[in-house]
This record gives sequence, C-alpha cells and structure tokens, in this order.
Amino acid sequence: MSAAYVSLSYVDVALASLLVVLNAAISIALGLGLARRLLLAAARMTVQLLLVGLVLKTLFSLASPSATAAAALFMGLVAGREILARQENPLSGVWGYGIGTTSIMLAGGLVTIFGLVAEIGHDPWYAPRFAIPLFGMILGNGMTGIALGLDTLTGLSRRERPAIEAALTLGATRWQALRPVVRRALSTGLMPIVNSMAATGIVSLPGMMTGQILSGVAPTEAAKYQLMIMFLIAGSTGLGVLGAVFGTTLRLTDARHRLRLDRLAPHGSTAKASIGK
Repeated sequence: MSAAYVSLSYVDVALASLLVVLNAAISIALGLGLARRLLLAAARMTVQLLLVGLVLKTLFSLASPSATAAAALFMGLVAGREILARQENPLSGVWGYGIGTTSIMLAGGLVTIFGLVAEIGHDPWYAPRFAIPLFGMILGNGMTGIALGLDTLTGLSRRERPAIEAALTLGATRWQALRPVVRRALSTGLMPIVNSMAATGIVSLPGMMTGQILSGVAPTEAAKYQLMIMFLIAGSTGLGVLGAVFGTTLRLTDARHRLRLDRLAPHGSTAKASIGK
C-alpha cells in the first residue's frame, strides 16, 4: 500500500456527515431537544472550515508577513470573544473582553514565534503554512483554559465574598485575601491541558499526529512533532491563564485593598451584554 496522501471527495465527507444526522434522529426519538443545535453546529462548522480552507489557500500563495499577521490578529480577537462568551460573570465593559484577549494573544503569540523560530526553523519563520495552523492550535487550547480560570475566579469571588471581605477587614492585602480563590482559578484553568497530556498517546491520538500518519509521515516523526506541539500548548496555556487570572484579580480589587464586585457584569448576564457596556 502506498504511503501517499489519500484525497477525499465531497461525497466521502457527505457520507461521514450522515452520522451527525443519525445523532440528530436519536435526539428527536429520545426527546433530548438537541437535534436543531446539533445540525446547526455541524452546518456552522462546515461553512467555517470551507471558508478557512479558501482563506488559507490564498494566504499560502501570498506568503506575506503582513497578511499572516492580519490573519493571526483576527484569530486572536475571535478567541477573545469566545473566552468572554464562556464566562457566566465576566468583568463589565471592555475589561471583560480586553484581559482575556490580551492574555491569549500575548501568550499565544510569543509561544508561537518561539516554536517557529527555535523549533521548526523554516525560512522564512513567518510562513503562513506553518504559522497559522500552529497559532490556531495554541489559541484553541489556550482559550478553554483561560475561560475556565476566569469563570472560576469571578464565581468564587462572588460566592466567597464574606470570607474575602472579612480577611481584608482584618488587615490582609488583596493578594492574601484572594490567594485561595486565585489558586483554585489557576488550578482549574490548567486542568484541561494537564488531562490532555495525561491521556495523549494511549487513550487518544491527537489530530495533528493522526493527520501526519495518514499523509505518510513515519509514526516516530509524527510523535516528535506532536510532543513539540503539546509542550508549546502547555506553555502558552500556563502563561495565558496566569496573566488573565492575575489581571482580573487586579481589576476585582483596588489600590485600597477592597473587593470590587461592582466591576462584574450583572449575575447571569450574557457576554454580548457585557461587551455593549
């Protein structure tokens, strides 16, 4: 059997999509109420991936650093929006969007550049064929960790308000009073990547490694690339969660060491409402 890449037709993709239709039918039969959401999510994913494929084809042909940077900026802004949307009680105003977006873009950008320059070593290092997929994988994992960390921080701060304010009244600084909450938030934000690394290999073969193997790359080489990617993702997620949690902690308090829950969006408000403030 040849190790060459096997091309898929749209008919092959359509056949695979029948499994999603089957899930929707099961949802209808059992009264789960998920059929519409499932089909809409599948349709949205299909349109997005096809459009991304066209955009990447154009970017690869241009090989322009400015075009690559513009695409990365857009990806980072969308990732920041997703971080905000996954929080039940984000910070109000631009802070709710700004802290998460800044954290993921700085952490993801720095780690991506490190990976491109120090690890992959392609010339030029900003080649979109390498930069965009790598940045996308780092963003996708980082935004989950940051969103979980921030949601835990704001939720626990609201729930533990009496204990936090009691500690502040007794003379504790904002960092001392919020230390248990911050630790819990950091732990929660890092848990997905920790679990992912623990399960990778035996329980699951990641998408990048699987794709390389299917395209004919030796499994040992694919494993090395996957290890590099996972280490980069772990580093970026750690830096992003740390920056976002500490930045939000500063916003939730003030220079007089008071807890400022009034800076949170109203309980249960949507991310869209928070942006509009």
